[in-house]
Amino acid sequence: MSPVLDTAFIPPRDREEVVRNAVWRSMVAVDIAHRPAAEDISVRIGLGAAGPIRICSARATAVTLRRTARLAREDEEPAVTLGVQMTGSSVVVQNGRECLLRPGEFAVYESIAPYTHLFDEGVDYRFIRFPSAALALPDRLLRDITAVPLGSDNPVARLAFTYFSQLAVTDALHQGVHADAVVEPSIELLRAVLTSQHGNSSLARAPLEATLSLRITQFLRAHLADPDLSAARIAAAHDISVRHLYAVLSRSGISLGDWIRNRRLAECRRELAGPTGRLRTIAAIGRSWGFVDATHFSKVFKQAYGISPRTWRDQNHPRSSA
Repeated sequence: MSPVLDTAFIPPRDREEVVRNAVWRSMVAVDIAHRPAAEDISVRIGLGAAGPIRICSARATAVTLRRTARLAREDEEPAVTLGVQMTGSSVVVQNGRECLLRPGEFAVYESIAPYTHLFDEGVDYRFIRFPSAALALPDRLLRDITAVPLGSDNPVARLAFTYFSQLAVTDALHQGVHADAVVEPSIELLRAVLTSQHGNSSLARAPLEATLSLRITQFLRAHLADPDLSAARIAAAHDISVRHLYAVLSRSGISLGDWIRNRRLAECRRELAGPTGRLRTIAAIGRSWGFVDATHFSKVFKQAYGISPRTWRDQNHPRSSA
């Protein structure tokens, strides 16, 4: 990952503030206490993201990070940070536990509770932040597993160390379809590490099932424009049967076909009325949202809104008279 912040190019008097702002904007709000004097502070940070996952690769002189009780209360979205120790060592303190991390190990800590992270030997570390909701794990499990060293005694954790250390520094995995492709595997791998370390993987099933409807609708929104969006594809993406898919949606009052069609029509309606509504043909706009047949698109649009797509566009973009 190419660094986006390097204090070598920042005047010493500004280094602490620049580093603080970068960390707060991109990752999490923490108090940062640098060990060296301002002129000796050295920090190189690379930042990235894959969907909702935020990534920071850092090398720095000795520093202490503190997530205070006040900052923890102000967090907008509860998150779990995975900290990967590359070289040297560090200490993580949270929920009454303290763990020493050595190279090849990692730990997790929650944003909703205070923690301290000490880098007395300097920083060579990967920070990977996951929304807690995406992990769909019980609160008790997360509390039990924070500030616990994960590594050599857990084969799933050994696999995960290699995966996450590479994810953090591979720019190609933070862009476009590649970024989309690694989100779900990354979440599932971390979930597997935490539940296997806890010793009771069944604890993950109930919240996983409880969030299934939400995760399915998020998937639908992300792939709404794909013409091949089908029940079979949606079910396969969530490792469930088509029958289970329909049962989950039914409990949420969702008819799959109607849901997809109505939201596709709403996007087409928005584009036709928007500032670029005349830059493409009506058929092209329909195709871009999964309506491959122009006649069918016009028919269902009129059924939904009582007006043809052409008339709707003309009302919003009257042609100027010559």
